[in-house]
Amino acid sequence: MAGFIQDKIYPNLPLFVQNIAISIYGYKWHKRRFGGLFKEELVKYIDREKFNTIQWEEFQTKELRNILTHAFQYVPFYQQSFKNAGFHLNDFDNFELNEMMKIPYLEKNDLRIHGKGNLLSSVKEENGEFFSSSGSTGTPTQILFSKAMHQRWSAAFEARGRNWAGLSIKNPRGMIGGRRIISEGDAKKGPYFRYNLVEKQVYFSAYHINAENAQGYLNGMLKHHVDYMTGYAMSNFILARFIQEKGLRAPKLKAIITSSEKLTREMRDTFREVYGCKTYDTYSGLEACGLVTECEFGKLHMSPDVGIIELIKDNGEYAQPGEIGEAICTGFLNYDQPLIRYRIGDLLKLSLDQTCDCSRHMPIVDEIIGRVEDTVIGMDGREMVRFHGIFINMPKIVEGQIIQHTLKEFEIVFVATDKLVDYEKDELFRRMQSQLGDILLRVTEVDQIPRNRNGKFKAVISHVKRNP
Repeated sequence: MAGFIQDKIYPNLPLFVQNIAISIYGYKWHKRRFGGLFKEELVKYIDREKFNTIQWEEFQTKELRNILTHAFQYVPFYQQSFKNAGFHLNDFDNFELNEMMKIPYLEKNDLRIHGKGNLLSSVKEENGEFFSSSGSTGTPTQILFSKAMHQRWSAAFEARGRNWAGLSIKNPRGMIGGRRIISEGDAKKGPYFRYNLVEKQVYFSAYHINAENAQGYLNGMLKHHVDYMTGYAMSNFILARFIQEKGLRAPKLKAIITSSEKLTREMRDTFREVYGCKTYDTYSGLEACGLVTECEFGKLHMSPDVGIIELIKDNGEYAQPGEIGEAICTGFLNYDQPLIRYRIGDLLKLSLDQTCDCSRHMPIVDEIIGRVEDTVIGMDGREMVRFHGIFINMPKIVEGQIIQHTLKEFEIVFVATDKLVDYEKDELFRRMQSQLGDILLRVTEVDQIPRNRNGKFKAVISHVKRNP
């Protein structure tokens, strides 16, 4: 029903009614995340920032034992997995952090297959909802959030994301993300933003950013007195670069908080020049089993109370300070769908210097080594980097990649469990066209999508060069 309203009714509403509809949704969304336990949990997160190293180890040990015991008792997937690994229930009573390598990995495909089945606890918190990952590189994962868990997670980001940047949920913000607030990819008329009155949030389209529209985006910031911008790092950068190249005057912001893509030095410099403010990087994910955020002194800290992030090298050993490792995440917040030693698919570099002027004894990483995607160039000069939802509800597609050959010619290469039928290919074309307008699309099945050196592949490849 919600999908029908979003796809069929919302696009046909007048602009002011769309803003009302978004604000009504914003009220429900705000209450779900920031009601109930939120304030109480926020105080706990802030208080724990005073922990020393020994206190953090004690805290993590206790939380790890709790989640392992719960998973063994109530989650069928782990009952079998742990038994296969030779564990008994009482083994977790005195389990230590240095024993974690004895626990099997949870692979991403396990989450895709069992996430709504055997990975669910038989004992759950109330008001659980499934949320889907972006589906930009294949079949999305489905993560179950209870209302209480959602509030614990929101409090963590408030404490470590916004607060460290000198902000709170009360600050008006601009957001560039994956939600389709404008249904037509070739929409010629703005505004290319909608307003959520409840959260004082201006939601900007990630799919209409070009030189001609840059002033319209600025108008949205000015009209609603935006204090900071957040969302996709690359989309925010593309907008800021157009503002800079056009010589437009941007408002001075308090901060930029980025996510989802690798934040580069060029991006930081551009944001500072355009908006006159500092940029704060963040790393998490829909899975909510790990959090890394940038403090006021510019260092990236793991949040040990959100979960354990192990950094594992190719040889299976733990990364030492100064080394890069694959992030293996064990979340502490979600008992309804525990993610234990989850291979989230990202690489982090552990800092050689584990001290910070902020005096927090929270592990420091030098770099979040995520994907650096190509930018798609549209016929009208628009630039975009992500194709949110292309593969959602396409269960045959295990993984997919979008390739731009010319301004108008695109190709989707994919790995599938079975042949796509015509209506599935037509749906892919419809989704691409809704984001890009009139294009030509070829759909190609392959046995494997080539990986780069870190074992990942780009969601988007473009052979079209940008002309500034």
